[in-house]
Amino acid sequence: MKFPALSTSKTLNFPANLIEKQKIPFQIFLRKISVQGKTNRSVKSVQALSKNNSGSISIATTVTEERDRLFDSLRNEKGWIHFVGIGGCGLSALAMLALKQGYEVSGSDIEWSSFMDGLQEAGALLHIGHSVENMQRNAASRLPDAIVVSSAIPQHNVEILYAKSVGVPVYKRDHWLGKLTQGYNLIAVSGSHGKSTTASMLAYVLDGMGDNLTAVVGAHVPQFSGGNIIFGDGWNFVLEADEYDGCFLGLSPYIAIVTNLDWEHVDIFQNEEAVKATFRKFLSRIRVGGHLILCGDSEGAYSLLTDGKQPIGSHNWRGLRSRPLEKCSDSYNITTYGTTSFNDWHASSIRPNLKGGCDYTLVIATVVTLFSDQSPISNTINRVSLHLNNFIGIKRRFEMIGTIYGCHIYDDYAHHPTEVSAVIQAARQRFPNKSLLVVFQPHTYSRLAALKDDFANALSDADQVVVTGVYAAREIDEQSVGGRELAATIIGPPSEYIPTLDDVVDKLAFQISGKPHWNIVVLTLGAGNITTVGPKLLYELRRRLQVNS
Repeated sequence: MKFPALSTSKTLNFPANLIEKQKIPFQIFLRKISVQGKTNRSVKSVQALSKNNSGSISIATTVTEERDRLFDSLRNEKGWIHFVGIGGCGLSALAMLALKQGYEVSGSDIEWSSFMDGLQEAGALLHIGHSVENMQRNAASRLPDAIVVSSAIPQHNVEILYAKSVGVPVYKRDHWLGKLTQGYNLIAVSGSHGKSTTASMLAYVLDGMGDNLTAVVGAHVPQFSGGNIIFGDGWNFVLEADEYDGCFLGLSPYIAIVTNLDWEHVDIFQNEEAVKATFRKFLSRIRVGGHLILCGDSEGAYSLLTDGKQPIGSHNWRGLRSRPLEKCSDSYNITTYGTTSFNDWHASSIRPNLKGGCDYTLVIATVVTLFSDQSPISNTINRVSLHLNNFIGIKRRFEMIGTIYGCHIYDDYAHHPTEVSAVIQAARQRFPNKSLLVVFQPHTYSRLAALKDDFANALSDADQVVVTGVYAAREIDEQSVGGRELAATIIGPPSEYIPTLDDVVDKLAFQISGKPHWNIVVLTLGAGNITTVGPKLLYELRRRLQVNS
């Protein structure tokens, strides 16, 4: 998508005792900045620390010394790494980084994904389907030096079992990430929603400012030469930190960012409290002297800073915010951001623009935290603003597929009710006078079963809804709820269940081509293969209406 541009009509204001007021393309009020844990340029010799149960500080160890030795040996020798589940957004990024670092890379997955295109071009040997033969070279005389496994891959996978039987070290993604990011100033971007956009935006800005960083993002970023990574030899490492399967618990970040907290990954987390408990463990992994940057406007995220007695979803949350903040740790600094004056950083005078509008406060707060000791704050903020204006966003985030006559087709990764609601609202703001037709593909049976009513409420804001069959991903159908049941639950707009994507394309092409000048926006939403619908629909409409591409 074209990322919302900043309006030049806005100004940046700071207290007079901090800097002089200056005009740049955004308005933020800085209530306070507490930056005691500044960037440690000798961090490569610093070990990650954490608090143990007694409250004392100890070296954080999560794996055996032997496993660490094997990893260090592999890194020094640049051997062969095999990635199981390489087609996913997370593991594909790690595989691409390994290629950039000089490793020999192979990988397997059950089907081809768009992420594998770039890996193949970069020299990775890729396999469709899992097999022992994927890990054998020279008549099985040569085996990988290590395999890295996606969180979505079951432990009874044939490649995992074979690796263990022949003594090839097996690393789950969390441990691999933890070892990979040691020796860096790790900036770990976490949250239930918005991680990819925030991490890519931050990495893009830092790269533009001349910071020779490394970054790993779980989405394709058109402005990254590595697709979903930036490979540098500096000491800053921006990472999209995923809570799925506790993956981010292997990290020891210098800066941890929490964009929000919601009940997501219902196949892993039983309820909201389980999500919150996992995020609290993640915060305990922040290095001593490090920094937490957190969205104070998010009820769930803010609850991490309290005594833990206030549950997510409480109606007394506003009252909770009015009382003194109880920090969850004395070992790191805390900065909050948002749109209310309660936060350390807060935006004001936010007005809709033609591209949907956006809040860029988080990036500014993080960059200031990193570089406050290296240049005047006003210079840092001006540079951030300059590069943000050039950021065009990431794939599958309100991404424009094409336009034909009065029909605009957009695609988005939204697969949670909060995300679905947000993208529909953005479309309403961007196209206030157009009809909104949403094609939604539920992602995983467990998520749909747990959040069906929330999905129905979110989709009810559209003018027409088409629900497809469930994209099962890592699951099998063991639920009584599917796309048909969701479509029947939606109240308000006409809703229809069309199980197959090809039938969806035929249905919409027939409907829209019958009204070639119909002012309509088609949104295809979901985390599965729903992304193929937009291009196919555009092609079919052009064919039927005889419009050249």
